[in-house]
Amino acid sequence: MTPARFMRCAALAAMLPLLALGGAGMARAASFNEAVALYEDHQYGEALKIARELANKGDREAQAMMGVLLENGQGVARNPAAAAAWFQKAAKAGHVGAMFALAMLHLDGKLGRKDLDKALKWAREAARRGHVAAQYNLGLLFTGVSGMKPDWKRAAYWFRRAADKGFALAQYNLGVLYATGKGVDKDFTAASEWFKKAALNGLPQAALEYGELVFRGQGVSKSEKIGAQWLEYAARCGSPVAQRRLARLYAAGRGVNQKPVEAAKWYLLAKQGGQHDTWLDLFLKHLTDDQLKAARVRAARFRPTKMRQVSQTAGGKGSLPSGGPKFRSALKHKAKPGAKPGKAQAGAGRKK
Repeated sequence: MTPARFMRCAALAAMLPLLALGGAGMARAASFNEAVALYEDHQYGEALKIARELANKGDREAQAMMGVLLENGQGVARNPAAAAAWFQKAAKAGHVGAMFALAMLHLDGKLGRKDLDKALKWAREAARRGHVAAQYNLGLLFTGVSGMKPDWKRAAYWFRRAADKGFALAQYNLGVLYATGKGVDKDFTAASEWFKKAALNGLPQAALEYGELVFRGQGVSKSEKIGAQWLEYAARCGSPVAQRRLARLYAAGRGVNQKPVEAAKWYLLAKQGGQHDTWLDLFLKHLTDDQLKAARVRAARFRPTKMRQVSQTAGGKGSLPSGGPKFRSALKHKAKPGAKPGKAQAGAGRKK
């Protein structure tokens, strides 16, 4: 079973609060809203001017914006140390997203070195306040991906917190823990339920794992046909592992009609992704030249299906892509793939 990716979240997590109407609050709201509008219009330098003025007056939302601009080099030279200083001001003022952003800066070494203690401190603060990506990343930290001693019960606890709010990768990782019995009792029924939820949220890796459980009838009613359909979904999304396994099904005619050319196509694609299979290598040698030619044509024409964006929070799909994001969404999360926790990593823990 292939583990989920370590999602590295680099932006802020708390949606900008509704601003009070009337009096001085109204003037402040209009000013900050102007900064937000400028940010969304790619006018980062102008947004920076307003944000800096408000941040110097103690406005934690503007302080958080300063951190985002400085970390990403938007309207100003990239400066992780200055970004961290602004994030820390906002975090100490109770800005949950800034807490998480600060944790990630300490975790990825952008400040000169990794500081796991500070990363853990701020990730915990954000997670305890309900920040979903912080909960997920805290779970990952407890799997040992960043050098900590694995504590699988705590990992399971935080994965569940995020999974219950619809965070697909947390749902997947929780499925991995149930399938391997790490931090929780081994339970293929629970594993299949979490894999299915993550798959329905658009995660191809989860579709692969769920498809295999359905194909074998582990924790769910056995159906080779339905299992093969889930594997094909993952394969069409570009998973080399799913492509290799689907190739075997088409070659053997299990769960699908036997189609040698289709089997060859999927295996050729899997090999491009680094997957190799001795049995399938022998299978290719028994095909005719015309069959191999047709398979190569199909493989060359293949384009991965663009999966739906994985839901990262209960309330929306926050991200901070390049090229002018919505700033209110930018103040939720950004998630990037990184190191992977694995089913081979196991342990148990106590504290939450």
